[in-house]
Amino acid sequence: MAFHFMRSSREELVLDEIDAHNRRLSRADRARKYEKMSRSPYRFFRGTNHLYWGDVWQDWRYYLFGGLKDTLTWLQGDAHVHNHGAYGDPRQGVHYGMDDFDDAVIGDYQYDLWRHAASMVLDAEENAGLAPDKTARAIRHLLSTYLDTLADHADGRSPEDIHVKYIKKPLGPFIRKVMRKKGRAKHLAKWTKIDDEGRRHFNLDKKKMGSVSAAEKRRLVAALENEYLQTLQSRADRPRSHFTVKDIARRLNAGTGSLGLLRYYALIEGDTDSVDDDIILDIKQQTAPPAYRFMNAREKRAWRKTFDHEAQRHALAFQALANHPDDYLGWITAGRKVFSVRERSPFKKDFPTHKVDGFKQYRRLTRQWGRILAREHIRGAHALRPEDPANFCRAVLSRCNNQQEAFKAMVVDVTFTYARCAKHDYRVFLAERGVG
Repeated sequence: MAFHFMRSSREELVLDEIDAHNRRLSRADRARKYEKMSRSPYRFFRGTNHLYWGDVWQDWRYYLFGGLKDTLTWLQGDAHVHNHGAYGDPRQGVHYGMDDFDDAVIGDYQYDLWRHAASMVLDAEENAGLAPDKTARAIRHLLSTYLDTLADHADGRSPEDIHVKYIKKPLGPFIRKVMRKKGRAKHLAKWTKIDDEGRRHFNLDKKKMGSVSAAEKRRLVAALENEYLQTLQSRADRPRSHFTVKDIARRLNAGTGSLGLLRYYALIEGDTDSVDDDIILDIKQQTAPPAYRFMNAREKRAWRKTFDHEAQRHALAFQALANHPDDYLGWITAGRKVFSVRERSPFKKDFPTHKVDGFKQYRRLTRQWGRILAREHIRGAHALRPEDPANFCRAVLSRCNNQQEAFKAMVVDVTFTYARCAKHDYRVFLAERGVG
């Protein structure tokens, strides 16, 4: 007897979701993305954020220490260890933190903590070589720092005074190396070249760069030199000539979760007509964040009423969450597609967790992650409720009042369990592909 009314198995659900999420990709892009996801459980986790949100959106446990309107904030939406890194520009300097807000969403603060902590379980096993008990301790340090930072700002103090410490290992040497080895000149040399007539343009000999058609280029140039300028928060008194587009190229094979979305680089003039101060803009197609799919009808109506489109949502999230928002943050539209626009940082560099030397350094790094997440959530909540900037801190602390150890134990349990689930899903994915 066939029981057709029975729910799908986890294996069927995982494979169906991956297929549905990537169905619109070209065969080549889908193959490249699946190859990246096949490399390890952590890379699989990074490429299946949609699975995470489908699993946790209705998880009853988030009501234990949240689930209130006042515990809502802007979330990074794809919080994981390798979404921390160096970023910045010559004007603002080099900073460490999160600056990828493509999947940003408004939701309960715990969703970011759960995803980040689950990524720590996978990363600590794969890259840092920590035993599970040490990883659990590291997660508890992340949570302690997060709650302590909220407590320090429950009086309404600005989150601008929450700083990441760069002195000791492992962040100190990392930041100093980035400052020494990166910068505008090396950034331009990596992606562009100067022709015989002294003009700079993108180097299409690089595997990660592709050409655009003449018609495509005309549409993008027109959008960047007109619509885009109207979306900038501030042009900092820069003349239109600063934004003159000198070249455009397709960016290929970038990222894991976002691989397959349209992406371009644009080279603009900068402050002078010298080729040495040209600026590279990163133009990236924006779609609804994975969490949107799992919202109910009322939540989706509110979402569509709040945001004109997903590139606007990205810009608002970036402004709300980032400690050093990008001066070039804006957007363009092209037909029915929308694209975020921002500067490609000359100092962009992911932090190499495989170079962390032992638990002491990992714990030190974990505390910075807790501080960064708290700062983002405080800023995000302030953007949503500017009339009472400390309300979020008080609401979270009230939910965890006298139960902080229980809160930490619950998060550790949730994230270790979810990491085991992610590894199971990874094996299912490999088996379907005939790998391993």
